Amino acid sequence: VQLQASGGGLVQAGGSLRLSCAASGSIFSISRMGWYRQAPGKQRELVAGITSGGSTNYADSVKGRFTISRDNAKNTVYLQMNSLKPEDTAVYYCAAGVRSWSLQGMDYWGKGTQVTVSS
Repeated sequence: VQLQASGGGLVQAGGSLRLSCAASGSIFSISRMGWYRQAPGKQRELVAGITSGGSTNYADSVKGRFTISRDNAKNTVYLQMNSLKPEDTAVYYCAAGVRSWSLQGMDYWGKGTQVTVSS
């Protein structure tokens, strides 16, 4: 499984960005896809995840601001990020897996995309 993330950039606080993650390869084996982020000096953390059945999971810090969705026909997962805050600044990674939302539970990782929110 290969994951190609895109959509990062620089935005002012209060602004919006949409990240995209296109999956290819043996995607039939994947039941979970998610977005994780890692800020400088911090551990990588789950931001939002979505299962093949459409169930979603969000970090408390982004609830009400971020929305994860998927287009099964395009094998693509999106992360719509609204009301961005400087503390959302991080490298965002797309991941896919089966077992769980933990870092160890995700089997495939895309290259990160930088999101920078200026105050």
